[in-house]
Amino acid sequence: MHHHGYLWTGPKARFDQEALRRPPHPEPPPAGTKPELIQRYREVAAEFPTSDLPPLETAYWLVKPRSLVRGTWPEPRAAAAWLGDRLTEYAPRFAAQAQRDVGRLTGLVTSAAERLSAGGDVSLGFYLERPSYLSLALVTCTPQRGISELSCPLDR
Repeated sequence: MHHHGYLWTGPKARFDQEALRRPPHPEPPPAGTKPELIQRYREVAAEFPTSDLPPLETAYWLVKPRSLVRGTWPEPRAAAAWLGDRLTEYAPRFAAQAQRDVGRLTGLVTSAAERLSAGGDVSLGFYLERPSYLSLALVTCTPQRGISELSCPLDR
């Protein structure tokens, strides 16, 4: 088992493009569907696996380009330490003062290490100054407990 780290920052309006953050349905729309819906399905099917936008389900980071992996760690504590470093780096930009609390951030890192040790994934999000958003994720890989058919980006 190992863990991959992902980080995304960008405009909140882009983050809100939920159609590009969810995987397309496994089957295309049936024959006779409106052409604009078929076209939209094709766009989402092509863009989802290549988009840098955080997926709605954390495990789907694994289908994204390997270049989006910010780090890989065999130990949960090392992955959680990376998360802690990112929280420390971005905390001064958090829009809400309460989210900057050192005790709260330490608790998030401790909780992340525990969750990863149990084979789970971690996903955190924060509003930043200006209408921006920060998404941080740690995905447990090999095996992926949430969606077992997803392959490890290191295997591609």
